Amino acid sequence: MTLERIPYGTTKNGDKVDAFFISNGEVTFQALTYGAVLSSVTSLDREGTPAELTLGFDDLSGWESDHPYFGGTIGRFANRISKGRFKLEGKEYTLYTNDGTNHLHGGKEGFERRMWDGFPFQNEQEAGVKFSRTSPDGEEGYPGNLDVVVTYALSVNNELSIHYEAATDAPTLANLTNHAYWNLDGSGGRTSILDHELLIHSDSYVEVDKYAIPTGRILQVQQSPFDFRRRKTIGTDIQSAGGYDHCYKLTSADADEPALAAEVYSPLSGRVMKIYTTQPGLQFYTGEFLDGTISLRGGVPAKKRCALCLEAAGLPDSPNQPDFLSAVLRPGMRYIHKTIHHFSLA
Repeated sequence: MTLERIPYGTTKNGDKVDAFFISNGEVTFQALTYGAVLSSVTSLDREGTPAELTLGFDDLSGWESDHPYFGGTIGRFANRISKGRFKLEGKEYTLYTNDGTNHLHGGKEGFERRMWDGFPFQNEQEAGVKFSRTSPDGEEGYPGNLDVVVTYALSVNNELSIHYEAATDAPTLANLTNHAYWNLDGSGGRTSILDHELLIHSDSYVEVDKYAIPTGRILQVQQSPFDFRRRKTIGTDIQSAGGYDHCYKLTSADADEPALAAEVYSPLSGRVMKIYTTQPGLQFYTGEFLDGTISLRGGVPAKKRCALCLEAAGLPDSPNQPDFLSAVLRPGMRYIHKTIHHFSLA
């Protein structure tokens, strides 16, 4: 295992940003103190050649630019909250609305645009970095001071784990995730993910309206374009589905032990990524809003369906959906979740 911390640049606000590089010889990842961003993941293909698996940028200016959350730590609430409003213990709170009339991924400046403290660690089995920050009372409209710790760790067995912890001094919401965009071809976004094969361990998904806000209904995937219970090529039913940007309710969700949620396979490279999580939901997104206007590493345009996201989190708009698992965190409680990405070849 190797671990290196290097200066990465200075933000527009004058904050010094560091990058952490961690490698086990087969898988390497990079994470930044800016946004606790997972800025790079590389692994070997079936020929033994390493390549980049995520969408991202060459330097800090790219990460500071207006982009759709590439690699970012998302909080306080991942996904959407209808009309940017919710009630908690009899009081209504108003959040910043940055997705039309709705609140998305923490607001105007979510966790992915904040500075974090980074603390590297290493032992015989893994190496990584622990990021921490306090989200102050009122940030983006959320109540309470929220202390957050996000830990990235790479094991000798090619497992990249993300561990989330949070505590509050007043009732608030907590629903965190990572928003990496994956292309297992290792093409840096030059190829589409329509030929990737995907399996999602879920019998049902959250129905949404035209604004991607839940209707409150959980629908069965059976006999629909949303059925990934058996591994199939993503492009098979994507037109019938109108693209994918849907939250799946995971079949084997376990808050104590990460359960297998999804498996992705690239026939081109032979790479396989399995995702295990303690979260109850998995948002599957195929980059429907990428339009080629954003330049990625090497000037590659980020085009529609050039990558996919599998965001393990709670269900969207849960503060306004009484039948969904609550995202409320109270003093004395501890928000703890873990997601693991395991890389292999087939």
